[in-house]
Amino acid sequence: MKPNEPLTVRIETPRGGFIKRRADGRIDYISPLPSPFNYGCVPGVLAGDGDPLDAVVLGSRKAAGRHVETQAWAWIDFEDAGQPDPKVVCGSSAPTQAERATVVRFFQLYAVLKGLLNRARGKRGPTVSRGWKELSSWETEAAQDVRGSRTGA
Repeated sequence: MKPNEPLTVRIETPRGGFIKRRADGRIDYISPLPSPFNYGCVPGVLAGDGDPLDAVVLGSRKAAGRHVETQAWAWIDFEDAGQPDPKVVCGSSAPTQAERATVVRFFQLYAVLKGLLNRARGKRGPTVSRGWKELSSWETEAAQDVRGSRTGA
């Protein structure tokens, strides 16, 4: 994944939504807080956890199921039950400092809640958000954990 490269994201949870779905459409969990951004995945690209690569799309609310042409700007270094699960941060323009802070805070809270859910589901391994990473670090830090057409794998 490179800066200025177009990226297609399928929206699974619109901005303001409470239900996070799996790639197959089943409910993964219901959030106690609304999503502050559109949340989805990059079709055809798998993260280290075996699920499609997660993506955040900043900006106005997009309909669930919609495919959005956008651009990656950064990524969140996330580990889910011991498996690499990076989140690509996308939008039509570079994120503002306020958007960046919102994304970072959201995934800090999400890691705590998802960790509790993982334990209840019997999953082992740490669930942690290591924060915002510039897209320039993708190739050296995340690309080896991602498989699919957009990664050269």
